[in-house]
Amino acid sequence: MTKRAGRFPIGLTIAVGISLVILLSLGAWQLQRLHWKQDVLARVAALQAAPAQPGLAALERMGAGADLDFTRVQLECPGLAAAPFVELFSVREGNAGVRLVSACRVAGGRYRSVLVDRGFILDTVSARPAVNVSDLRAVDVVGVLRRPEAGNLFSPANDPAANRWYVRDVPAMAKALQADAPAPFVLMAETSSNPGWAALVPAPLPADIPNRHLEYAVTWFGLAAALVGVYAAMLWRRWKS
Repeated sequence: MTKRAGRFPIGLTIAVGISLVILLSLGAWQLQRLHWKQDVLARVAALQAAPAQPGLAALERMGAGADLDFTRVQLECPGLAAAPFVELFSVREGNAGVRLVSACRVAGGRYRSVLVDRGFILDTVSARPAVNVSDLRAVDVVGVLRRPEAGNLFSPANDPAANRWYVRDVPAMAKALQADAPAPFVLMAETSSNPGWAALVPAPLPADIPNRHLEYAVTWFGLAAALVGVYAAMLWRRWKS
């Protein structure tokens, strides 16, 4: 017994224990993501059948602290068709391009502007809609309010001076567009601000949002079970030897 106790793999046991904790944590995290994604999908499903809400009323609710992510609204934007814009790098259906983001001025309330993602333009298209700040014809926009997603370690830095944007930084974009008191959401247009300019494609909500978190969770838990099985088999062989 003394000989076998001395051969107990303490270092390996610690390594297996640490690995097991990591695998189980990853599996639990994926289950949390699964519940989050199910909530998102339920909201998207309800949204796709819901009529657009009045935009100014939604902004008032937003100012009161309401979570309006994925809410469809209708907003009147003076001069949006000829408004200045910043260009946000994007990929749509496997094709690189840019999204044009302009400011929609609104009257009253806590917020005086809303950034509008007017749509996607392919990299192969060099033309852009004309900018004319004196053209204040109203444009009715129906779209979805989205909370801007933060960048990650691989996101290039925004370069406002060169009009190169990779992350939706609402305060910085609003500053570049000289828009005051911007709302903390971006309105993703579902209707075109420039119907006569087909190269600008509005970006509605995706019809199919993948949800593979249960599959990922099963994978991590399966790896944890396999690790325990291999470790137990190794201890059994040591005990029998």
